[in-house]
Amino acid sequence: MPALSRYKLLCRRGMKELDVVLVRYLDRHYSDADSAELAQFDELLAMQDPELFGVLFELMPEPPHLQQVIAKIRIP
Repeated sequence: MPALSRYKLLCRRGMKELDVVLVRYLDRHYSDADSAELAQFDELLAMQDPELFGVLFELMPEPPHLQQVIAKIRIP
């Protein structure tokens, strides 16, 4: 399975809000992302939905090493 297709599948979460922001990131930034940024994105996708929601919507502190990708995801 090509990487983009795999990511689109992984972005389908149990919360619609997460689906929207994660797929928007893929649409806007995937083609320009380097391997380090994709590794950060993989780490985010490994989080459980409540934790991921909290981090992306500023309800929980963001892990410092993921700030680059989180900032891109938050861009409206």
